[in-house]
Amino acid sequence: MTAPAVDPTATTGTTDVEALVRAFESCSLSRSEWDHRAHLTVALWYVAAHGHDGGLARIRAGILRLNAALGVAQTPTSGYHETLTRFFTWVVWRFVSAAPPGATPAALVDELIRRCGNRDLPLAYYSRERLMSWEARTGWVPPDLRPLDG
Repeated sequence: MTAPAVDPTATTGTTDVEALVRAFESCSLSRSEWDHRAHLTVALWYVAAHGHDGGLARIRAGILRLNAALGVAQTPTSGYHETLTRFFTWVVWRFVSAAPPGATPAALVDELIRRCGNRDLPLAYYSRERLMSWEARTGWVPPDLRPLDG
């Protein structure tokens, strides 16, 4: 899978996106800065640059590294969540695949958040019980309400 080109030379807000990605990569984000918008922004950056599989590998490794740096424990109710990471990477991939070529990263982030930024979006595909299970947190669990298409 390849993603359409994102114009990394565009200036409108691009430096903010790049700064966030650099902070993510250097593990210099605080827990409060590592919010849902930041997750989606970094995922968009990686998926646009590396496609679905490459983006997923980078976001997964980066979240695990950042969580370790921040001292976030892996418990049944907190820490890394594999199914949510894969679900939102799929959402971002679908969004990026339909985006116009050459769009600025900042414009794409704003539109992604507007269209797909609802934290409850996975509940259209998963029952809360299944999504919040230890199995879903530690490994991929397919949806039980509605299949992922595409």
